[in-house]
Amino acid sequence: MKFSVIKQRGFWWTVSSAIILSGIIAMLISWQQFNAPLRPSLDFIGGTRLQFELDCTKPQNCDRPIDINKVREVLDAEGLNNSSIQVVGKEQHGLSVRTKTLDVDRRSKLQTALSEKIGISDPKKTQIDTVGPTIGKQLFTSGMLALIVSFFGIVIYLSFRFQFDYALFAIVALFHDLLITVGIFSIFGLVYGTEVDTLFIVALLTITGFSVTDTVVIYDRIREVVHLNPDENFNQVVDDAVNQTLTRSINTTVTVLLTLVSLFLFGGETLRDFALTLIIGFSAGAYSSIFIASTLLALWRERTDKSPPTLRESKISDPV
Repeated sequence: MKFSVIKQRGFWWTVSSAIILSGIIAMLISWQQFNAPLRPSLDFIGGTRLQFELDCTKPQNCDRPIDINKVREVLDAEGLNNSSIQVVGKEQHGLSVRTKTLDVDRRSKLQTALSEKIGISDPKKTQIDTVGPTIGKQLFTSGMLALIVSFFGIVIYLSFRFQFDYALFAIVALFHDLLITVGIFSIFGLVYGTEVDTLFIVALLTITGFSVTDTVVIYDRIREVVHLNPDENFNQVVDDAVNQTLTRSINTTVTVLLTLVSLFLFGGETLRDFALTLIIGFSAGAYSSIFIASTLLALWRERTDKSPPTLRESKISDPV
């Protein structure tokens, strides 16, 4: 049985719109709280991050979860009342504190005060990172510049490879994928305290390439079907092209997602958010290629293009 992507296009657009709108609302709230659409990590804003975990080998040291109010009392006493505090771990025996840049003496004093208030920390699981504000700004600027350059490179490539409307809706689909990924991480930042770092920028660059590749495959098949059936209704052309590439798209995406899920589960804390970003972005990329880019192109042609396909569109090219 043939799958018709055109008949349900209103549903696909509604799903995407709901997710993107939720993300935009979360980004507006984040902007009020953090002066940024996402919760920024130490990589971008600079400062000191201290991560502790209680030493449960000590008697009665882990009898109860860490009390965040006691932690705040210690920070207030040290003049660090604007610090970010997060209790982590299943048993809530871990603590992550992000504050302004501290020298060695102030870090040691803070560690001692916290140990006295909430319990003895395990020195093997204690981690302290410090990034200067200048370096943080440079990392952010470099990451955004890389993202912008890659995006414009893709725009130029699509403009030469396809007709204007093909390229336009491929770019719309790309924006769709990035907005969904950024929006979901903005929600995670508000609900779970998830921070974005330089690896998040790397993940967005990877998502950009994957999304465009999948869209180009479907668009190439659409042009092939148009060449073979020039008198066929364009909506039917899109349905035929999507059905012919659907298995390939699903198999490619599932294969990649299996690897990323393994990385998310077993790759360690450092790579977990990176893997999660790719999982969300690759899923959105596969979705937009099938349900957004193709259906928007069909709607555009339905309303504007009543003439036979041009020679350029009819040209067959090998799928990418």
